Amino acid sequence: MHVLIIHQAFASLDEPGGTRHHEFARLLVSRGHKVTVIASPVSYITGSTVQRSPSMGELEGVIILRAAVYKTHHLSFFHRILAFFSFMLSSFWIGLGVKNVDLVWGTSPPIFQGVTAWALARIKGAKFLFEVRDLWPRFAIAVGVLTNPILIALSEWLERFLYRHADRVVVNSPGFLNHVSARGAKRVELIPNGADPSMFDPDAGGDSFRKANQLEGKFVALYAGAHGMSNDLAVLLEAARQLSEDANIHIVFLGDGKDKPALTAQAKEMNLSNVTFLPSVPKTEMASALAGSDVCIAILKPLEEYKTTYPNKVFDYMAAGRPVVLAIDGVIREVVETADCGIFAAPGDPFRLATVIHKLAEFPEESRRMGLRGRKYLEENFSRKVIGENLIGLLEGMVSKK
Repeated sequence: MHVLIIHQAFASLDEPGGTRHHEFARLLVSRGHKVTVIASPVSYITGSTVQRSPSMGELEGVIILRAAVYKTHHLSFFHRILAFFSFMLSSFWIGLGVKNVDLVWGTSPPIFQGVTAWALARIKGAKFLFEVRDLWPRFAIAVGVLTNPILIALSEWLERFLYRHADRVVVNSPGFLNHVSARGAKRVELIPNGADPSMFDPDAGGDSFRKANQLEGKFVALYAGAHGMSNDLAVLLEAARQLSEDANIHIVFLGDGKDKPALTAQAKEMNLSNVTFLPSVPKTEMASALAGSDVCIAILKPLEEYKTTYPNKVFDYMAAGRPVVLAIDGVIREVVETADCGIFAAPGDPFRLATVIHKLAEFPEESRRMGLRGRKYLEENFSRKVIGENLIGLLEGMVSKK
């Protein structure tokens, strides 16, 4: 079986960003299948050129093709749209040259690359799998990024078109199932986010990470991920201000994004000595960073729409055996509370967020037990390998019905 993945923000294990597709691609190759990925030569997280940016390469048996793209996507929403459309066109052109494809896998967001995947699948007589990782444009509308009524109408039409014309729609959160089905998807499958527990050592102390960042002897509360408008990190900064009198507690912001310069300036204005900002790291270095933390933070804006999400960072935190400070309500709260591996803090409430972090710092032994419960629950329910095996069965079943 030859699978062609269209994914502008594809990231390998040695790049910053979500590695769900690289992990699945490696598993497919290990089962004797062929995988070709068409990706951007520019990191969506950092905006810099990917180190292995030549037009064609191979990574652990996965063929990577790089499509030309408008490079300054980080400047504004308009620039991101230009980047999305440039990739949609260039990836289609490159995809035409990929031979003997059995299944084309498109993933959203950005939703526009779904058009490329649909068109290539139809031209090649291949199956079309459409994967929904975020509910676009619903999230963009909710957060106030997409406001033009005409663009909203066109985006919603495109969303329905792709759902209706996909041979199978895959979602990464159970919270997306009703939305996708109500908008015309014929067959919807849940392949949830998860993590590979073998990448993390819950017993590691992260001494090298702590030493490199002057965190020895601190109770480290770490946020790892995007620094964008959805992530509500100004609330975490305010929580850090409320915790500033406790010299033992230190907040680490690990990652990049459009809002990071403003957040670092705000922290400086607030004179916060208990905050450290660090750049994004590849997945291969994430284990060391999480090992250097005592608790890990997941946070999103208090929007009804975000109650549907399964943020991948939460599963990484659980795999690392670290308790979760969860400022996200909804389906991911159900996971954390069922696993008894963290404490919920109402989204948008810096006082409650600070209180939860302080409580976990007061009881480090219980915090440690909480983290280990999360590790066990992830191994039993959200291991990437088990999830990947389910995905392979799904893809093989689709192709066998051609």
